[in-house]
Amino acid sequence: MENEILEHGLTFNRRRFLSKLSLGLGSVALGSLLIPDLFKKDEWDASGLTPGLPHFAPKAKRVIYLFQNGAPSQLESFDYKPKLREMMGQELPASVRGGQRLTGMTANQSSFPMVGSFTNFNQYGESRAWVSDLFPYTAKIVDDLCIVRSMHTEAINHDPALTFFQSGAQQGNRPSMGSWLSYGLGSENKNLPAFTVLLSRGIGNGQGVYSKLWSNGFLDSIHQGVQFSSGEDPVLYIKDPNGLDRQERRKMLDNLAELNQLSYEEFGDPEIKTKVHQYEMAYRMQTAVPEVMDLSKEPDSIVKLYGPDCLVPGTYAANCLLARKLSESGVRFVQLYHQGWDQHGNLPYEITHQAKDVDQASAALVTDLKQRGLLDETLVIWGGEFGRTNYSQGKLTKDNYGRDHHPRCFSIWMAGGGVKPGIVYGETDEFGYNVIRDGVHVHDFQATVLHQLGLDHEKLIFKHLGRRYRLTDVAGKVVKDILV
Repeated sequence: MENEILEHGLTFNRRRFLSKLSLGLGSVALGSLLIPDLFKKDEWDASGLTPGLPHFAPKAKRVIYLFQNGAPSQLESFDYKPKLREMMGQELPASVRGGQRLTGMTANQSSFPMVGSFTNFNQYGESRAWVSDLFPYTAKIVDDLCIVRSMHTEAINHDPALTFFQSGAQQGNRPSMGSWLSYGLGSENKNLPAFTVLLSRGIGNGQGVYSKLWSNGFLDSIHQGVQFSSGEDPVLYIKDPNGLDRQERRKMLDNLAELNQLSYEEFGDPEIKTKVHQYEMAYRMQTAVPEVMDLSKEPDSIVKLYGPDCLVPGTYAANCLLARKLSESGVRFVQLYHQGWDQHGNLPYEITHQAKDVDQASAALVTDLKQRGLLDETLVIWGGEFGRTNYSQGKLTKDNYGRDHHPRCFSIWMAGGGVKPGIVYGETDEFGYNVIRDGVHVHDFQATVLHQLGLDHEKLIFKHLGRRYRLTDVAGKVVKDILV
């Protein structure tokens, strides 16, 4: 009798064990289908993070970064300073300037005459945010925006300032923000890159935009940004060579993969596997890219929303529409660069045209995402690398002036992705020269962006040359007051 009870207990336990095991294996199989990268242990970073698995529940799935290269003047856009008009032409008090480091373009000026904006400002929306007349379309969506007026940086020249925003360091050879997101979260669409780049240019003085800004740095090269162009071949070198059909291409890639596998087994270089991955991605992109880049099927209502320029390849408006399509297709990070904001002289004329280039399309992108139900999961960012001075560079006349670089305070806006809508954050002094409340440093901005995608900026790290690196270096805090 005792043996029968024991045998019954063992049978029950075996049945229970096998039952639970089958459920566990089923869950594992389902997980591997939903997250194909789940068990690729070789892709783990030092924090144990796996592509596709954030540190905590994200508010946003993807980012569209509308970078205004050259630095738009906050004093002609989103930071209204009537005091400067009252004191037009008067000398900037030395107590306000505080011995700040200046660029070589104004360091030898004998005087620093303050200059108010040539354009008017009005308050809009329930938030009553001040917006310049140069941005009438943006003014209409102001209740969807979080305007940050207290950005600041240490960089005072374009290249280091631009590099700082993109990579967290003023020098090159660091991974860009898009590369960090690709590394940390992987791709939502295996037929498209996780990180894409689009370029456009206005009439103003265009600062250089270099491929180092979308570099993978010391991360695997699969994480570098892929630049899309406006020509017949949006992405270079993905078409089949003449005389090679799709079937032959597939056979060639399979044979090449076998050779690369042998090479990997011999040398163990991870970049060999990366090359195989890139070949496969290029093969899949041959079908996916033309479909995404085709704007001919967009309805008239969308063309009207973005403006007629959205059908002209290479324009800012066309790139904004493409950004929506790429993001909608699962691209993790879409980076736009619009050049021409460096107005050291002739500012009234140049910034008027620059603003006209970007205003309608930027607002349209937010509206388009919102009406498609995508804004809540897409973080849209608009801004440049620093601000502009409140004094005139060179001679000040009634109808013409320029503004030099100003790192101490400038404005950006953000929308969607779990950021509070309809708020203005931070404050500058009445001269528009210094932050006096709720300053946001570049590293704070980066930490906040990563946070919205479910990534802890202190844990998203990569060990390189004996040091643990991260996007925010050794600084940065999440600006929780602007988050839902």
